[in-house]
Amino acid sequence: MIVDVAGVLFRWESRRDDWYFVPLPEEVSADIRDVPRPGRGFGSVPVQVTIGASTCRTSIFPDASRGVYVLPLKRSVREREGISDGDTVHARLDVFDG
Repeated sequence: MIVDVAGVLFRWESRRDDWYFVPLPEEVSADIRDVPRPGRGFGSVPVQVTIGASTCRTSIFPDASRGVYVLPLKRSVREREGISDGDTVHARLDVFDG
């Protein structure tokens, strides 16, 4: 499944580090949830993501408070693409089935 998404980058503060995520749209999250796949840690789903000129593999995670999957963005990608907290991020996701 390949999808184009857009969402506003938000910061999640933990005890040690800050993490940055892009929430996926509700409809896309529902479509991803509907595909049966083997269970993985924290309900993660492996993806390949392209943002601008950056492509990498990572996983998306369900966010119970938002009711959608969220895409973590590494610092290296944020810096390379000039993305900051509160920016709208456009991404292409290749969601792996297994």
